[in-house]
Amino acid sequence: MQRHQLALYLGAMMAGAAVGLLVPASAFPFPALVTPALMMLLIATFLSVPLARLAEAGRDVRFLAAVLVLNFAVAPGVVFILSRFVADDAALLVGVLLVLLTPCVDYVIVFTRMAGGAADRLLAATPLLMILQFLLLPLWLVLFAGADTMVGIDAGPFAEAFMLFIAVPLGLAAAAQWAAARWRPARTLVRSADTAMVPIMTLTLVIVVAAQVPRLGSDAAALVRVIPLFVVFLGVMTALGVLTARVFRQQAVPARAVVFSGVTRNSLVVLPLALALPEGLAVAGSVVVTQTLVELVGMVVWVRLVPSLLPAQGIEGTSVAPGVAG
Repeated sequence: MQRHQLALYLGAMMAGAAVGLLVPASAFPFPALVTPALMMLLIATFLSVPLARLAEAGRDVRFLAAVLVLNFAVAPGVVFILSRFVADDAALLVGVLLVLLTPCVDYVIVFTRMAGGAADRLLAATPLLMILQFLLLPLWLVLFAGADTMVGIDAGPFAEAFMLFIAVPLGLAAAAQWAAARWRPARTLVRSADTAMVPIMTLTLVIVVAAQVPRLGSDAAALVRVIPLFVVFLGVMTALGVLTARVFRQQAVPARAVVFSGVTRNSLVVLPLALALPEGLAVAGSVVVTQTLVELVGMVVWVRLVPSLLPAQGIEGTSVAPGVAG
């Protein structure tokens, strides 16, 4: 399974798309399974990350600076430029801004770890990333789209997502790692996390895609305009992520984490915000779903691409100590 991850994940996404289109929501409510599936995936990921190192990872000031500069100084400039291509359509504009201005704090840890990046350092940065995007998103929306876009936006999903996708999985993983030092079944559970990652990720992709695809139907014509923007964002932010890692003198393992933090967005958190918008902006929800699907396809490739861009030799020309296993 490890050798054939790319084929498995692409197959899972195609299967999810087929199931989402063919199976009525009334027969099988896939959207209700998204949160449990993501929580299970994140628990498995956190079990594989040595949580005892989080305090040390959180003291890496240069890494934190690189992540914050990339997400809250560089990315908004890129988003502003890209959003001008849909500035004539308020719903498309708000959808693009909502999803691209909010850095991911959940499955970015999974993809970073799969690519051999410093998942522990990125995990240590997630509370700060969550707080800053919560505070800055209203400012960006007003600056890029006007004060009217703030009407009907509820901040509740940010707090809920932090609890469900970070606090609870992290707490359960920490408890299991603590028990592993004292109890053999817990030790077996922790050791099996690596083996379980690929099948859990495969199942999660099926569920997420199956839940999201049916939302797109009636808005397909309008969504054609935003797909190229999301593809360009992936490419541009990858290049800028590598450059930012170089500026902050990050070696290969943390540099990969910087890149993934820059390219992945908080789509599953902002989707409830988009769905709660007034009727005139309803297409924004479909825009967020489209970004999710584009990003998932991209990440299946990026877990192989980013390590090739940032090989283990390190970007400063010195060897890099092994990080989190990919």
